[in-house]
Amino acid sequence: MSTSVQQGHINITAPSPFANDGDDLKCNGYDNTFLVVSSLLFVLYLTVHAKKNIKSLGSYIIISYYALLWLVTLLNLAWSFLQEWQCSPEKEVAWNLLSLFTTCGMLCLEITLIAFLLKDNYMNGMETLPHTFLVSGIIVFVDTLLKTIYVFGFGVPLFNRNVGSTHTIKWGLWVIHKLLLAAAYGFILFVHFSEWKEKLPPRPTFYNYAVVMFVFSAITLFACGLAGIGAGFGSWLYDLTVLCYHSLYLPFLYVTFLADIFKEEDFLLDNAYYSEMKDAGFFDTDWE
Repeated sequence: MSTSVQQGHINITAPSPFANDGDDLKCNGYDNTFLVVSSLLFVLYLTVHAKKNIKSLGSYIIISYYALLWLVTLLNLAWSFLQEWQCSPEKEVAWNLLSLFTTCGMLCLEITLIAFLLKDNYMNGMETLPHTFLVSGIIVFVDTLLKTIYVFGFGVPLFNRNVGSTHTIKWGLWVIHKLLLAAAYGFILFVHFSEWKEKLPPRPTFYNYAVVMFVFSAITLFACGLAGIGAGFGSWLYDLTVLCYHSLYLPFLYVTFLADIFKEEDFLLDNAYYSEMKDAGFFDTDWE
């Protein structure tokens, strides 16, 4: 709302503090500051622990997963810094490419961990992790190819949050995408409470991860459904889920999966050193 004050022949209109354009708020709001700060903090955390983690890396597949985490983290940092690109028509192609690569990497990390959790047991999962990585890569490739066709072939604004509820095809695609993820996490929880519970990795952190991601996927699915029928609350809720996903998912993934692996690798390495020293006779001291 604006007010007008007439002084002679001059009309002075006081701008309303709520007169900002919604797109400007999405491109330059406090949520973007939170994205940047959280992404920077996680990069700093990875940097501080990089030397120790690299020494703990064992198999080549864990090395690849850790390298992918670094790559996706840097892409996500760039995505957080360059939010204003989605509001600039000249940067539309660049924004779509950056968003496509960033979401592709994050989805690859997520799908790989889902497939790992569905292995028969923890040790078999570790042994067959390379195959798991390959399967998840194929799934992510197909998903990324479809997104590329829709974004660049049909002009569907999948990665532009300013579209709101005006593009039903966009929201229909996201509904299918989130429904599949929610179904995957729901199946993990179903197995956890069934007679096949022992087939899941015996890690409470993995179960907690599945619970959090199932709830998050269900909320995102609900938001996309509301946005698809034109509800403004759905668009707002979806924006919130995007903010949470890009700000918190990578640290959550690291704490759930890689942090445990690094601890285990340290433990196994210590055991190996101990065994080597024992075989070499370092502990055969005669105390008599």
